[in-house]
Amino acid sequence: MSGKRKPDLKVIIMGDYAVGKTSLVCRYIEDKFIKHEPTIGAAFFLKQWGPYNVAVWDTAGDERYTGLSHFYCRNAGAAILAYDMSNPQTFESLWARFMPLLNSSTEKCLKIVVGTKMDLIPPEERDITLEEGRKLAHELNEGLDISKLACEPYFETSSKDGSHVSEVFECIFQYCLPLSGDQRSKFGLSTSTVDLYEKEPKRATAKKGCC
Repeated sequence: MSGKRKPDLKVIIMGDYAVGKTSLVCRYIEDKFIKHEPTIGAAFFLKQWGPYNVAVWDTAGDERYTGLSHFYCRNAGAAILAYDMSNPQTFESLWARFMPLLNSSTEKCLKIVVGTKMDLIPPEERDITLEEGRKLAHELNEGLDISKLACEPYFETSSKDGSHVSEVFECIFQYCLPLSGDQRSKFGLSTSTVDLYEKEPKRATAKKGCC
């Protein structure tokens, strides 16, 4: 980010301890899977998307940092609410614990619900259905016009094999930082919108040698 220019968009990532928030953002920015130590307070990432500067704040999930998370939510234009698909309790925490923290975000803050670690749970053993995830995502965005959103505000991802990780961020950026087709071509961005998946998302095949 050049000079002292302020970010054009602030994205906050929230969710319980060890749901994989840091792995999610690092998979997107660095395109690799790395195991991380628990975040203390918050971690800050910068992303250049076309002509825009995006600030991504990865907040700690430990309850002792709840006060700090409320501070980091200030003026956020988009929020990723992450839960571990193998731990249903982390899904319940999204509404009960983390939604109140977003009161200090912008009035039109977009909320994207993201299930993580989809590679760890067989489809027949999942506790949270695709319909339940989508229902929560729409409830969280009640009052927000998401008719121009190029995707459902709900994704199921794997940071280990990369499934649907890029789509999460592209969906947010396309909504919050719209670009014309010519602008997208100029900056080497895909000219297509994020595809909707109407059925259960297919799992990507894990790459050999992945840790």
